[in-house]
Amino acid sequence: MKHLTVIGALLLLAVIPLQAQSQRQSKPEPIIFTPQWTAQAQFAGYYVAKEKGFYDEEGIDVQIVHPNATQSSEERIRNNTSHVTTLQLAQAIQIISDGVPLVNLLQTSMNNALVIVSRRGKNPLNQRGARVAIWQAGFTQLAECMVKESQLDYEWIKAANSVNLFIAGAVDASVAMSYNEYFQILQSGISITEDYVYRLSDHNYNIQEDGLYMTRAYYQNHKEEADKFARASRRGWEYVAEHPEEALDIVMEYVQRNFIATNRVIQGLMLQEILRLQLDPDTGERAFLLRPDMLEKASDLMLRNGEIKRPITMEDLSR
Repeated sequence: MKHLTVIGALLLLAVIPLQAQSQRQSKPEPIIFTPQWTAQAQFAGYYVAKEKGFYDEEGIDVQIVHPNATQSSEERIRNNTSHVTTLQLAQAIQIISDGVPLVNLLQTSMNNALVIVSRRGKNPLNQRGARVAIWQAGFTQLAECMVKESQLDYEWIKAANSVNLFIAGAVDASVAMSYNEYFQILQSGISITEDYVYRLSDHNYNIQEDGLYMTRAYYQNHKEEADKFARASRRGWEYVAEHPEEALDIVMEYVQRNFIATNRVIQGLMLQEILRLQLDPDTGERAFLLRPDMLEKASDLMLRNGEIKRPITMEDLSR
């Protein structure tokens, strides 16, 4: 009996390392997700999916890593530092044209948020040759194409924070996002009427912006995980639309954790506008799909203005 007990103990000791090895092997490889900007309500759906356990329920380990001053989200996806990122459609088109194949996993934006705000009490389109602030970090393709098409001959003033230049009166106008810098300008106390604002979405430039993207090479090797990530992310955004105040609580946790200088009022306005931009302009529904007509419009516009080398089609972006 004593011999049998010893043998049983030895067998148990042999099984424990095998179980530990099996657990290590079954642990999912982390998916590194980088939104295209610092923590804010623009990415509420992903924060909610993470905090409510939607990614865990799909059996995937998602790590949210925001970009920093030395490496943008676009650079991280180009050099495979991150597996997934959010990009504006125009950015994705340019990256593919540069020779980095991408897959669109999920389309969240259905409308364009770019605006040009004038400080001089004039329609921005009546200010040929104006000094206009624009982001040094990018996101500028469509604005630059529009200005070329309209023959405005703007003098672009690149800055890390275009709002500061605008508020200080150092520029005539500024490119802004309707969900971000536009609200910052209003909160600064500057009186802006719609006559001072040129919204690209109202002038035949309504081209989708944010979507989830992954390199085609990574997607081909991780199709199941990528599909799960897209499904859980969509669920996160649907939860945000149904529970905006709870989502805003989660956003503010991320904002504070990342030491972002903002406030709940601005983030609440941003979230409200982001949710509005997610509604399809024709159906009023949250479809989460890339529209072929908007892709074709963006590709034609960018090709015509020398931003890309070849047309980009749905085939280039489809899973």
